[in-house]
Amino acid sequence: MDTLDKKILNRIQTGFPVEERPFLTIGNEFGIGEEEALRRVRRLKEEGIIRRIGASFDSRKLGFDSTLVAIKVPEERIDEVVLLINEYKEVTHNYLRDNDYNIWFTLIAPSGERIKEIIEEISSKSGITEIRNLPLTRFFKVNVDLNFRDDGD
Repeated sequence: MDTLDKKILNRIQTGFPVEERPFLTIGNEFGIGEEEALRRVRRLKEEGIIRRIGASFDSRKLGFDSTLVAIKVPEERIDEVVLLINEYKEVTHNYLRDNDYNIWFTLIAPSGERIKEIIEEISSKSGITEIRNLPLTRFFKVNVDLNFRDDGD
């Protein structure tokens, strides 16, 4: 990554322009034009530096329920079970933890009933019964903004 890549990353992580041609705005801001801004962002995504670009919504205000789920998966089945979990569009993300309950994921669905249904399906399809549904009882929002800078800055 060069200095300009880092500046673009700083700009888009919390201030992505919500407009018809966001990369035109970003490109103009940095004096490189729309195509170059888009090319750089695509390259950063291909390299795995950017995982996704998308909006974050307060699902509760939209009438959805959410929960955190922990599942105890035998080590040799982790990849298989993660693929199963990822089949559900209601899963926003998942991660591996160094714990007996080693796969954790979040679900956002139109209702608590749908959340329960998904958890039951995952259990049934995987044969794993040690699953913990940890519904939201108190909301905390942690914002993580990374400051990409040159070593000399």
